[in-house]
Amino acid sequence: MKDVKKDSNESYFNFNEVFRYYFRKKDRSKGLSINLKLMHGINKISIIMFIIALFVIIYRYVSRSFF
Repeated sequence: MKDVKKDSNESYFNFNEVFRYYFRKKDRSKGLSINLKLMHGINKISIIMFIIALFVIIYRYVSRSFF
């Protein structure tokens, strides 16, 4: 039986889904509507903005704690 705490900790740092979302090949057989393309574009922009904001928060916390 697997340890539940260990699995939950590993899942926080598993970024495979994020990398797969950004770097996958386009499937040409699927016909995507303009609404779906815009939705995916907005999702990518929001994920990038979240990661940048997270780095800014961590940088501010680290810089203020040492000075």
